[in-house]
Amino acid sequence: MGHIVVTGAAGILGSAVAKLLADKGHTVTGLDLAADAPGFPGSFIGGTDLTSAAGADAAAARITASGAVDGLVNVAGGFRWETIADGTPESWEFLHKINVMTALHTSRALLSALIESKGAIVNVGAAATLKAGLGMGAYTASKSGVARLTESLAEELKDKGVRVNAVLPSIIDTPANRADMGEGDAPKWVKPGELAEVIAFLLSPGASAVTGATIPVTGRV
Repeated sequence: MGHIVVTGAAGILGSAVAKLLADKGHTVTGLDLAADAPGFPGSFIGGTDLTSAAGADAAAARITASGAVDGLVNVAGGFRWETIADGTPESWEFLHKINVMTALHTSRALLSALIESKGAIVNVGAAATLKAGLGMGAYTASKSGVARLTESLAEELKDKGVRVNAVLPSIIDTPANRADMGEGDAPKWVKPGELAEVIAFLLSPGASAVTGATIPVTGRV
């Protein structure tokens, strides 16, 4: 079992990933902009702004001071629905910062540790990267950036023993999504625990031959 860092750890998906990894025997450290995550199954570093390289570097220094890092799960991110005509360029910049730059900064900050342990990175992208829909331009562009970051970093690290993959979920079954979209189709959506299982597999020795993959996890949507 290893030491896994999870970003966005106070959120619905991040907390599900952290709990599953802890249940599987891993040591988990969570990072989040939120100040606290009650009941978190491991160490938690709150108030961490991963849109800043300095914020990611400071968190990484605290983490690596106490030992090795065997894996990183970049969950931190967000969503906005707006049309191009009625939206703002600031939304494009915002989603790029929270979806792409958080993954970039945290991966760079922990790169040396992951190379030393020959660890693994799993990024959370989106199935929407395959085709943008109405109101999804800014979000899809940012999550496409996550996919390309995944592929590029996998190529960069494949001869150094570090694997980099991404999961591409469709709609995740969260209270916020049920509130926004209703509950009629919720049984078809991807449950956080189901997505966490795929992430855990990609971190495991069972996925030792998998790198540079962007894997759809779409439930029955």
